[in-house]
Amino acid sequence: MGWLARVRMDVSPLRDSVEFRKLFASNTITLLGSEITEVAVLVQVTRLTGSPLAVGLLGVVQVVPVVVCSLYGGLLADRVDRRVLAFGCEAVLLVITVGLLLNSLLPHPALWVLYVAAGLAMSLAALQRPSLDAVVPRLVGKDQLAASAALRSAGTDVSLIVGPAIGGALMAGPGPGWAYGIDAVSFLISIGFLFVLRPIPRTGDTDVTGLRGIADGVRYALGRHELLGSYLVDIAAMTLAFPVALFPFMAVVLHASWAQGLMFSASSVGALLASATSGWTGGVHRHGRAIAIAAAAWGATIVGFGLSPNIGVAIAFLVLSGAADMYSGIFRMTLWNGTVPDEMRGRLAGLEVLSYGVGPVLGQVRGGAMASRFGIRLTLASGGIACVLASGAVCLTLPRLWRFDQRTVAQRV
Repeated sequence: MGWLARVRMDVSPLRDSVEFRKLFASNTITLLGSEITEVAVLVQVTRLTGSPLAVGLLGVVQVVPVVVCSLYGGLLADRVDRRVLAFGCEAVLLVITVGLLLNSLLPHPALWVLYVAAGLAMSLAALQRPSLDAVVPRLVGKDQLAASAALRSAGTDVSLIVGPAIGGALMAGPGPGWAYGIDAVSFLISIGFLFVLRPIPRTGDTDVTGLRGIADGVRYALGRHELLGSYLVDIAAMTLAFPVALFPFMAVVLHASWAQGLMFSASSVGALLASATSGWTGGVHRHGRAIAIAAAAWGATIVGFGLSPNIGVAIAFLVLSGAADMYSGIFRMTLWNGTVPDEMRGRLAGLEVLSYGVGPVLGQVRGGAMASRFGIRLTLASGGIACVLASGAVCLTLPRLWRFDQRTVAQRV
């Protein structure tokens, strides 16, 4: 029972902070609705065009917003009340979803509306995310940062598992209007929680305007090698060993085409299990070392996935990969929120959004290009090995990442 008490999820942020409960509810509900809409848009584009290329173009219109809006969103998060910024983005996202709903009710829905909506929604999400990430340390105690990261990640995992399932069922049944309608209701509920969240104004007197403000954030990150190392480890892990694009092909290799859906959900299941047993993470102080080890474990599980002899083993490795990725995320968020001063936290959160937003896109491109020439198994296994080696290389190049100890650094938050 003592062991169980140490590993079970720490829910003290939800218990102790009313404001964190509001933010957690808003995040989880809105993401659930957004996942429903994401599936609906993909299926609707497929039905309207019948073209894989047309579906792939949805990703193209979302790449640039991640890069531009995450950086600018981080700048805004250090200039204005973070609650107001999050509330405003949520309201515009509601309007976009209503537009999708109205379009779906037309006798002949317009294809261009889906692309415009996808691009705008990604822009608003990237603009909003730094504020949501940067506000957490203002709502919970320093000793609850790891627990709050695990709780938010658990809410995300539940949404990632349940949302697509609901979206798929709605598209197979009543159609996209229902999916967009439910998403609109989720935005209304989420907006209500953000409305009653207390104001969270900027701190500090530093001028954070324009490109100079963004450049200040970049210089700060470059000067903090443990932060820079955490970004590089995450980008390397996703670029070198992101397997999602190869799931359908690996299912064929394993003679289990029926299991494609299981592959897509397995990592989320692993992440949720990791969140549920994350109580021990609050006692970890060498966060840089934990990030590097978790990233290397992610790479090792992708090697195992690529070499799996059957679908059962493959799913097991994907579950483990999700757990490794979740622990890496918890420690990255704890490192960032625990050491970055509040007046810089928005811009650093923007860089963080950029780091984990760009990596998977590059990983999809790398995986597809390499697999077309060298095969599925070799691409997965070599990518996983490269991820392990890259994690070690970053630690050797930036030793402060490996040596970082939360107990010995000055707390500037």
